[in-house]
Amino acid sequence: MSDWQQISLSDSETPVRRKVAVPPQGSRASAGDSYPLRPLGEVMRLDIQRTPMKPATTYRLAGVLNAGKGVVAKGELDGGDTEYAAMNVLHADQVVMRKLTAWEGPITVVPAEFDGFVVSNEFPTFTLGPEVIPDWMRHLCGSPRLWAEMKNRVSGTVQRRKRLNPEQLLQIQLPIPPREVQARIVEILDAVDDQVAALVGETLAAERVQCRLLDEFTSTAASNTEPLGGLCPVIRSGPSWAAKDESSVLSEGALTVLKITNTRPDGSIDLSELAYVAGLPESTKVIGPTSLVMIRTNGNRKRIGNVYLPPEEVHGAAVSAFQFTLDALDVETRDYLYLVLRSPRIQHQMSESASGSTGLGNLAVRWLKTLEVPWPKAETRKVQVEAVHAIDAKIAAARAETERLRQVRAGLLAGLLDRTIEIESAYQGV
Repeated sequence: MSDWQQISLSDSETPVRRKVAVPPQGSRASAGDSYPLRPLGEVMRLDIQRTPMKPATTYRLAGVLNAGKGVVAKGELDGGDTEYAAMNVLHADQVVMRKLTAWEGPITVVPAEFDGFVVSNEFPTFTLGPEVIPDWMRHLCGSPRLWAEMKNRVSGTVQRRKRLNPEQLLQIQLPIPPREVQARIVEILDAVDDQVAALVGETLAAERVQCRLLDEFTSTAASNTEPLGGLCPVIRSGPSWAAKDESSVLSEGALTVLKITNTRPDGSIDLSELAYVAGLPESTKVIGPTSLVMIRTNGNRKRIGNVYLPPEEVHGAAVSAFQFTLDALDVETRDYLYLVLRSPRIQHQMSESASGSTGLGNLAVRWLKTLEVPWPKAETRKVQVEAVHAIDAKIAAARAETERLRQVRAGLLAGLLDRTIEIESAYQGV
């Protein structure tokens, strides 16, 4: 038995996860049941410490992610290499926001590991009062309700240059529960976050196992290979079209199109926003039961050659000029090619073979047809496909559960703030 046949799916297991259910939302008896709305200025204050930028002095630079996702390290900076005379200093448990594009929710609480980092004056900092627990505020910064309030208050004429001033942030009114309630909310939401983190870890572990399998399947020691063009006689890119011919609604004479924006870097396909294009030639190649979809050209060379197995819902759809359809000889050939073309070794070959030294890289049909792919005996191909399909199913299930938990979390946060979900119900749910 080869090494890959001994790889167990248990390699990708994480500790047992509990099911998290959405607690039932109860109706409130009266408006008095909800926590009082208070301006943020009553529970935190603008508190900025500036530090001068000195030459030959190293500063650790930070940024703030959108949607309350936290602080990010941006490397080190010599004080003599910046145009700023001074920068703002971050302190643990402070709130920090980005004034620019504040409508995207760039606000969070500073973690302890970012204490002492610096940011530009686009990032005002605030110190929390004794009525607010920093971890509760951290969760509040991840609330779409707060982002919506921030968006409503931004000022400026150009969308990407609109700003939110500190005074405008402090005017936002939100429900502020007592500290003991904040602590219980933190415990509940942290429990859900722990489950999400476990699922993400499970997904990454399964992906590592899959990479090990694919690397072995496509090793240079493979006993037999075939040119891709012999296994996929038809490899063709999609058509181009004018913007005026594209619609988000299906109309008579229009053809459904799977665009490059529908293909995700994680290998999945998003069918929520398909395009519909009128006036495409009758000869336009469409996706069929033996088709694969591949990215032909992209500014990110690592995405060139990424391959996708289109679901039945898009059979009969076209692809854009940025993609190929590859029509295999039969379904079994398609399934095996979907396996080997995703291997890190072959993905690297395709990325490196794309023409163009800068900007968009382009994968040529002529080169692709000559690409030698492993082609073992039929029984070996069948076992390999089954092994990878099992891991694909595990990854898909973990991703679906992760998305479900994130939706649960969003509902919990909103419901716990306005008390349509009571604390005890939330405890029972998680």
